[in-house]
Formats: sequence, structure tokens, C-alpha cells
Amino acid sequence: MGGRGRHSGGTAVTTDRALILDFGGVVTRTLFETHDITERTLRLPKGSLTWLGPFDTTTDPLWVAMQNREITERDYWLTRASEVGKLVGETWTDMQTFVRRARGAEPELVLRPEARDAILRTKEAGLKLAILSNELDLFYGVEFRQRFPLIDLFDVIVDATYTKILKPDPRSYELVLSELDLPREACVFVDDQKKNIEGAEAVNLPHVHFDVTRPAESYARALAMLGL
Repeated sequence: MGGRGRHSGGTAVTTDRALILDFGGVVTRTLFETHDITERTLRLPKGSLTWLGPFDTTTDPLWVAMQNREITERDYWLTRASEVGKLVGETWTDMQTFVRRARGAEPELVLRPEARDAILRTKEAGLKLAILSNELDLFYGVEFRQRFPLIDLFDVIVDATYTKILKPDPRSYELVLSELDLPREACVFVDDQKKNIEGAEAVNLPHVHFDVTRPAESYARALAMLGL
């Protein structure tokens, strides 16, 4: 996969609109929502993982600290990776190990049903699809992406694993717009992290702040903004 990673569904796309999606949390279910898969995959007792992030902040003061920008998102997940590694008797020092061990075997189980519906509806309407991610291959691995359902429907994938340009850097948004070859007003960007939405605001890119606790509503809003 190259630095900008263009993918095509195999047909010419002539649309003048595009849906741009973050990957983790928007296309995939969050790690909070898939504790059952993680526990089963890692052979942990059911109920071993109790932190629920935005789904129940009372269970997760570390998440609250991250939302308050007292720690970074990567700091949060490195802490969780270390904790889960200890539960299986291993030392995990990176997020990639956690993600790949927890969900790499069954990519289809972590695809959001609401994401599947929105992606198919967007493609069927003839619109372009893009992913703008800070860590797609870094966290999930190339093999996961290659086996992920519907990945071939995306016309463009811009992954900071290769570009080294992380959202909310303005250049990341400009890069995906350049790859799509569309004006920003013809696109809608969807992300679950407030700082990345603020980055989109800074470059006047239409956007939806994705609510992981209300995915259907967030996707409906994004599609409506595209006239679907």
C-alpha cells in the first residue's frame, strides 16, 4: 500500500460528491463495544474488561481524562493495551498488538452494521467513498485491511501510517480532498474524535461529529448532507 493508498471498486466513478470516513470507531465498532469478542478471542473470563469509555464514563476515568485532553488518545490506548496484555500474561507495549490480537481473526465481526448500510447506500447512489485514518494499517495491520468487508468499495484511502500526517493537521484533510479531486463543499467528513472535527472546521470541510453511542443517527445526518 502506497502513501496515499487509492482503491477502486472496479467501476468508473464520475460523481461530484463524497463521503469521507474515519476508520476506527466510525467504520468499525469501538473496542468498548466488542469486549465480548476480545474476551473470547483472548480466552479471558467473561466480564474481565469493564472499562466502557463513552458508553459509561463512570467506569472509565481514564477516558474522561483523555476527553479533557489531560492525556492523549494514544496514551489512553497504550495504557489499555498494557492492562489487557497483563491479563493474558504478556507484555504489550504498543496498540497494534492489542488490536490485532483482539480482533484480527474475524474482521467482519467488528464492522458496524450502520457503517455497512451507509457505505452500500453511498456506493449505490454513485458517490465516492474515502477513508481518512490516523492509524489504519499501523493498528490493524495490512492483512486485516485486505480482508475487511467492503474495503474495495472505497475509492481513496489516506492513512497516516504512510503519510505521517495525523489529523487534525490541516494537510491531512487537504490530502484526501486532492485524492478525491473534489471541492470540500462537495464532501462530508465523519469522525468520532472532537479534535479531528475541529480540524475539519478549521479547513471549512463539511462534517459530522460521529456519536459512537448513536451510530445510526450520525450516519443518517451525513447521508442527508450529501442529499441521500
